This record gives sequence, C-alpha cells and structure tokens, in this order.
Amino acid sequence: MIEQVVWLLSGCALALGCFFMLSGAVGLLRFPDFYTRMHAAGVTDTLATFLILGGLMLLAGWSLALFKLGMILLFLFFTGPVASHALARAAQHSEWKLPALKTRGEQGGATEPPTAAADVAEADALNTDRV
Repeated sequence: MIEQVVWLLSGCALALGCFFMLSGAVGLLRFPDFYTRMHAAGVTDTLATFLILGGLMLLAGWSLALFKLGMILLFLFFTGPVASHALARAAQHSEWKLPALKTRGEQGGATEPPTAAADVAEADALNTDRV
C-alpha cells in the first residue's frame, strides 16, 4: 500500500516536472524579448528540476542514490538562479536595447502576437553598433 502511494507521488512529480519543462520551452519560443525568455527558462527550469529530482528521490528509497540525487538537487537549486542572474547582468552591462513596446492600437489591431523572428530582427536593427 505504501509502495503504491510512493509510486503515485513520484509519478505525479515526474509528470509535473516534465510539464513545467515543456512550458519553459514554449516560453522560450513565444516570449518577445531576451529578458522574458530568460525568466521563463530560469523559473520553470528550477521548478521542473526540483520536481523531477524529487520524484526520482522518492523512487530511490533510502540508498546512496538518494544522497547523490539530493546533492545534485542542492547544486542545481543554487546554480540555476545564479546563472540566470549572470545572463541578465551581462545583457544589462552590454547595453542591449529592447524594442519599444507597442500597444494593441499601435499594432493596427493585430490579434496575433509578434513572432520571435520579427523581434530578433528588430532588436538586431537597434543594436547594429554592437559586434
């Protein structure tokens, strides 16, 4: 009975982790600029990693694998946000210019959000003096 509950909890944690990882990947493709894409990737990556490794830790039981997974979880829990912060600071210090935000009226009533390729082209046009 307890074993079935552990399997159910770990399966739910693994499924939720995969869902958050997939939603982070969708966020990378759909968000308009570097900072929002980085936020989507950083937050969902940390949460998904926590859930996936937590589910695996439940399956591992009391063993050396539990300790190893815990150390990996602890390492990733601290390094993921630090890496996101370092990327944001590097973009800020390189004076990366963001495209101007447009309201719905300025877009001509467009219902579709701009594509990532259009945003990259606009940002590249703003940053032509950068190498």
